[in-house]
This record gives sequence, structure tokens and C-alpha cells, in this order.
Amino acid sequence: MGRLVTIIESDAAVLETTLDRLLAEMRSVLVAFSGGVDSAYLAVRAHRVLGGGALAVTAESPSLDREQRQTAAELARRFGFRHRFIVTEEIANPLYARNAVDRCYHCKSELFGRLTRLAEDEGFSHVVHGMIADDQADFRPGERAAREARVRAPLAEAGMNKAHVRCLSRAMGMPTWDRPAAPCLASRIPYGTPVTEAVLRKVERAEAAVRDLGFIEFRVRHFGRLARVEVAVAELPRLNDRGLREALERGVRKAGYAEVSVDSEGYRRGRLHEELALSARK
Repeated sequence: MGRLVTIIESDAAVLETTLDRLLAEMRSVLVAFSGGVDSAYLAVRAHRVLGGGALAVTAESPSLDREQRQTAAELARRFGFRHRFIVTEEIANPLYARNAVDRCYHCKSELFGRLTRLAEDEGFSHVVHGMIADDQADFRPGERAAREARVRAPLAEAGMNKAHVRCLSRAMGMPTWDRPAAPCLASRIPYGTPVTEAVLRKVERAEAAVRDLGFIEFRVRHFGRLARVEVAVAELPRLNDRGLREALERGVRKAGYAEVSVDSEGYRRGRLHEELALSARK
């Protein structure tokens, strides 16, 4: 394990040099900054390479968890990079709200359209986002929107994967280095179920209740009256505590759900995509 860590650290250092060169060549960048692991690292690195030539922008919409918003603001203050919030209105787009498999495409089209216009208005040469090399093998309709808007992904261009980003984030003292992935709240809603602000707020309240009990990596999936709670496999044994399990169910019900189920298989990435593929085969 020690040798593997050393190899990752060595590779990461080389890739960071490549990233710095790419950013320097861009001259100025506007960073799509969600506050997650990858975009946070990119925002800090862009600031260190370009100084005032980098601006991190966070989109405020109903699908942004309030805790994520706070994280983004705190990171900007702590690391001293330029940061701004803008409002996006993807939820007003029926093609987004209907929640088909291309929902992320319509979300990112709204985001990148606004960022591109902002970059043009304020003289930034490029808009960049935090896609990494790992993401290229995943189902990501939003990447089509990035290509159409000519938004670049310097982390992926440099060949960085999640292990590299976490390693380098840790070396810079970033608190995000070991945080779990934090996609938007709409990702908790199964495809075909309309996305509304009321549903997003309900999911947000339910996840806040689970987080308050000390769980780190989890999702609350919305199925109408039912909430399905998925916690990381490593954290599942905590739910053998009857009192804790009852507190979790009580908190999720208080958020607005009539029924609560806890998934015995635990949380794993891409669960809704797996269920979509299974339904298509039936």
C-alpha cells in the first residue's frame, strides 16, 4: 500500500505540472465551481497559476444543496480565490423538469450558456469545468453540453483521475480531499419523475436529517411518498443500533416522507443508471 501511495503521489506531481502549464497557456479562466472535490481543486490551482486571471463561479438553483453552497463560499474565503454566485434557471425549462435521461444535458446547457456569456462580457479566455479522466467512461449527458459550449476540462486533459485529485488536494491542505462525491439534488429523483422545487427541498431536508446523525456518504432517493435511504456499505453496521435507525427514519419522515426504507445493499455510484438499464431490458 505504501508503494502504491508513493506511485500515485509521484504521478500526481507530474500531472500537476502539466495542469499548471495548460492553465498558464489559457491565460485566463472562468471556473465552473460546485464546491465538490474536483472543481474545488481546479479553482484553487487556477488561482495559484493565474491569480486575478481566474474567477470561480457557483450556480445557485433549487438543485444546489445549501450545505454545498456554504462549502463553496468557505473554500473561496479560506484559499483566497475570486468567487461569485450566479443564478441559473434550468428548473424553468420543461426539458429539464421532465427528468428524462438527458436531464443533465439541459442543466449544463443552462449553466455553460450563462458562464460563456459571463466570460465574454468580462474578458476571460476560457470556461473550464472539473471533469476528470475517470468521468469520461461514465454516463454523462452534460459533457455534450460542455463540448457544444467549448468548455474545457483541464484536469481530464492533464490525465488526472480521482486518486490524483485527492492526493494533490490533501497536499494543499484542502478539506475537500477526502469528501464523497456530491452531485446535485436532482440526481436523487428517478428518471421520469418530474423535478420540482418542492421535491428538491424535501430531499434536501431528508439528507440533512441523515447527515445530522453522523453519516458521511449516503443518498436519499425520492419515490413519491417513499424515501429510500442508501448509506455507504462501510457505514451500514451503524444501523444495527435500533435507536439510531429509528432516529434516521423519524428524521426522514419529518422531512415530508410518509414511508422510509433503508437499502440493505448500501449506497453505490450510478444506482439510478443501473435501474434504468434494468428497466430497459425488461
